[in-house]
Amino acid sequence: MASSDPPTAWIVLLRGVNVGGSRRVSSADLRDAAAAAGLARARTYANSGNLVAVGDAGDTGVAERVAAALADRLGGDLRVVALTAERAGALLAADPFPDAVTDHPSQVQVHVGPEPVDADALARLMEGRPERFAVTDGVLYVDYVAGIGRSRLTPALVDRAAGTWTTARNWNTLTRLVAMAHDTT
Repeated sequence: MASSDPPTAWIVLLRGVNVGGSRRVSSADLRDAAAAAGLARARTYANSGNLVAVGDAGDTGVAERVAAALADRLGGDLRVVALTAERAGALLAADPFPDAVTDHPSQVQVHVGPEPVDADALARLMEGRPERFAVTDGVLYVDYVAGIGRSRLTPALVDRAAGTWTTARNWNTLTRLVAMAHDTT
């Protein structure tokens, strides 16, 4: 960590790892990549591309450095998003579906990308679908009312409409990562 900015907790999310037959990234590899990227006190959660670590608050290159460290270690190209714990907490506080996060939090996902999502295009995509959605602070929230496994709303459809790739975490996971981040600093 550089000394110019105060330390902050970062939540780092990998897209599409350790799910089904997709790309494998072990928790140890992810923690090692965080260290190589200049982050400290790295902790992983659920072995599905979730990392909490400490770095400089003003660091805009966290995601890129973690992705580069993973590429050096494992090869290939992984997509990575990094959020400060403060921003991730604000995403939870902006909860557009309080009934759903109370009743079925594992079916509510927050889709985060490296760029803000296109709210208008996502609204067109969601017309006539059973899922509920909202766009707040550049991220997509989806309440998969009938369950994620039954939904025809694929990541490819979301990305095309969003105008950027995204990675999604359910409400329980994001809540746990924010709690871990507060324990890390």
